[in-house]
Order: sequence, then structure tokens, then C-alpha cells
Amino acid sequence: MRNRIIFWVTSILIGIGMLSCATYYQKYISFNRSFEKGNLQEADKHLADDKKAPTSKTKLLYYLNRGAVQSILGNYYESNQFLEQAYLIVEDYQINYAHEALSYLTNPQLVAYKGEDHEKLLLHYYKAMNYMKLNQYEEALVECKRMNIKLGLLSGKYKKDNAYKEDAFIHLLMGLIYDANKDYNNAFIAYRNALNIFESSYHELFGIEAPTQLKKDILRTAYQTGLHEELRKYEDQFNMLYKPHQLRHAGDLLFFWHNGLGPVKAEWGITFSIIRGEGGLVTFTNDDYGFSFPFVMNEDDDEPTQFNDIEFIRVTFPKYVARPAYFDQAQLSTSLHNKKIPLEKVQDITAISFKCLEERMLKEFSKSLLRVALKKATEYSIRAENEEIGTAIGIINALTEKTDTRNWQSLPHAIYYTRVMLPEGKHTIDLHLNAQQGSQQKQVVQVDIVRGRTTIQSFHSLESKPYNFE
Repeated sequence: MRNRIIFWVTSILIGIGMLSCATYYQKYISFNRSFEKGNLQEADKHLADDKKAPTSKTKLLYYLNRGAVQSILGNYYESNQFLEQAYLIVEDYQINYAHEALSYLTNPQLVAYKGEDHEKLLLHYYKAMNYMKLNQYEEALVECKRMNIKLGLLSGKYKKDNAYKEDAFIHLLMGLIYDANKDYNNAFIAYRNALNIFESSYHELFGIEAPTQLKKDILRTAYQTGLHEELRKYEDQFNMLYKPHQLRHAGDLLFFWHNGLGPVKAEWGITFSIIRGEGGLVTFTNDDYGFSFPFVMNEDDDEPTQFNDIEFIRVTFPKYVARPAYFDQAQLSTSLHNKKIPLEKVQDITAISFKCLEERMLKEFSKSLLRVALKKATEYSIRAENEEIGTAIGIINALTEKTDTRNWQSLPHAIYYTRVMLPEGKHTIDLHLNAQQGSQQKQVVQVDIVRGRTTIQSFHSLESKPYNFE
């Protein structure tokens, strides 16, 4: 009976190991290739055809990807239906302790994916943008409130000064939404908060300066709310003089450029030496990186630790691989303007992704080492009783030693924006895309401006430079 049970458990674990060998990107390679090539209908079909995805451990990513694809296709209502499901998954996420325990003995992908901090915020960005395009401003304001709650949680999560605990872009977005709703007081406050973060942490962490357009909007909303002292203060600070626009029967165009593709999670491995101490203390060390992680594997000095026969151990960890954007600059031009209007970078999703993972790497190291330690302890304990079964467990350990490579991979590399005032009516806008190697591309965009209203338009450039996941 004992051998039958071991055989049954072994078969299950081998099955789990074989299924988890591929990275998340590789498992959904058909979707990823279609999306990267701009075949969005085909990409969405790949997602829709996966009937198990809505109830799987990666159901959050299923809804996020479907929401992103539908938004790019211009199906804003459908997009928000998927994104609302993603929001509910994030809000209702509960730890399954049985799966958590099993993940330590196999691999962390057995736990439902709960999303990275920046992914949860960008979920609301997509929803708010969709609502704005549908002229549903009140619904967009609801997303503002949800973003504000997420920002509060983020700021309380990290204590280090150089951590990603404030998001300038999300504050800017809230300002734009309040502004479009003609709530200029709250718009000014949100713009001011965004400015403070751009000038402090965003400049230091991501090298992004406060956009000129943000400064213009701060001056305008200060003027519109009668904050004359604030207006003079920021005029001096920006070395800019505010002049009210004289253009009548006009509206604003807010243009967003989603440039490139966000990073993909892969895995990398480190070999650790094992140093044994008193009281069952086992320390994993790697001199190349200066890592040292101690664990107590056996507190009884009279009993030998299960690691007596092990000198080295290899452990895998998650890493991000950037997909460098092909274009690096963009401008708008219209028949009414005598010069091109630059689009300014306001969010570097790739840089933020790397920063988020960096901030929790110590925790990732500890979790991964503990997982391998438990697996190895089990292996050597069984091997002491039965060499063949112990060897089988060792094979299973090798098969299941995988890190979590899941992330929202349909996000852009970076987000840029600008504001343009135009007379009411239909306009043809030229979007000029420039690459570092000198190549250029022009895209033509049609917009319909309504007097006194803010019109939202976005364009997605999916091109990227060559990259690999090795």
C-alpha cells in the first residue's frame, strides 16, 4: 500500500513538473506572437478559445489580457467588462493555504496569481480611459476613487525612501479625469501631487522629468479655481506665464501613445554553497552575488541534518526580460499648428516592473531557498530508507523546481501623452514616430472634437527591438 501511494503521488508530481516546465510566455506563445504582430482579432481568439482560463490559477491574467486587447480594438464596453472581472479577482483574492504549502514542495505557480502592484493600478488606467472614450465621466471618477485606495495601500506597503510607493502617472491621470469633469479644484490637487512625485521619486528612480504639459495644466487649473497665489508661485517655479486661450468653440484632445511592449518574466538560477553550523543551522551562500541565507533545518544537535551529504544546491528565481521599444520619440502635427507637438513620457512600465521585482527579491530568495530546502530534506530523508524512491523524489524535485514567470505581458513598454486644443469638428492628426536608428513612420488618426469637452485618443505601437529570454 505504501509503495502504491508513493507511486500515485510521484505520478501526480511528475505531471505537475512537466506542465510547469514552460514559462508563462511560452505557454501562451500563440497569443503572444499574434499580439506582438498586431493581429489583435487572432490574439483575442486564442484567449477566447481557452475555456479553462477563466477558472485557472491565471484567471486574473486572462481577464487583464482580454481587457487590454479589446481596448486596443476599440471595444471599450467589452474591455471594461473583462477588466471589472479582473478588479473583482484582485479585491476578492484570498490565500489558499493548502496551495501555498504545496507550492513550497513543488513550485509557486500552483498558487493563484494575484498581480503586481503596478499591474493593479494600470487595470484602473485602462478602465478609466475606456470610460472617458465612452463619455462616461462619472464612471471614470469611480476608477479615480479606486486608484486612490490602491495608492494609499502602496504608500503604506514600503518604508524605504527609494521604493516604488508613489505613482506620479496615476495622480496625473486622476487630474486629467477631474479636469475633464470640470472639477478644477480636485484636478489642481491631483496635478500638484503628480508634480511632487515626478520631481522627487520619479526623477530619481526612473529618470522621468515632470512633463511640460503637466506644468501648463497646473497653471491653468490654478487660474480656473482662483488660486492666484498658487498661480504666481508656479509661474515663478516653472518660468512660465499663463495666458488664457482665446480660441472659441473649441475642445481638448488628450492623446496617449502606448509605445512598445512591456517586459516578460523569465527565470534565472544561482548555485549556492551549503555551510553547516551548530543546532541544525544551514546557510546558503553565493560569493559572486554576496548572498547569505541561514535556515534552521534541525534543532536537535544529536540528530544529523538532512543536508550532511549536500555541498551545493541550485535555485531558480524570477527575472524580467525587457522588450526594448523600437520607437523612442513621437510628435503630433495638425493643419492648425505650425510646429510638431511632442508627446512626453509619463510612465515607464518596464522600469517600474524591474523596480517592483527588485524590492521584493530578498523575499523571493528566501521563499525559493526554503522551497528547495524542504524538497531536498524530503528527498534525503526518503533516500535514507529507500534509495530508489529517494532517487525518484530527486527527479521530481528537479522537474518541479521552477519559479513563477507570470505577469501581464500585453502592457506597453511606456506611456506618453500631450494635450492639444482644437476647434470643434472633425480633424486629421498626423502621428510621427521616430526610432533611434533614424527610421520614421507616420500614422494618420481621425478625431472628432466636441466644443467644451475633452476627447480621449490613444495609439498603440507594438513594435519592439530584438530580444531573448536567455
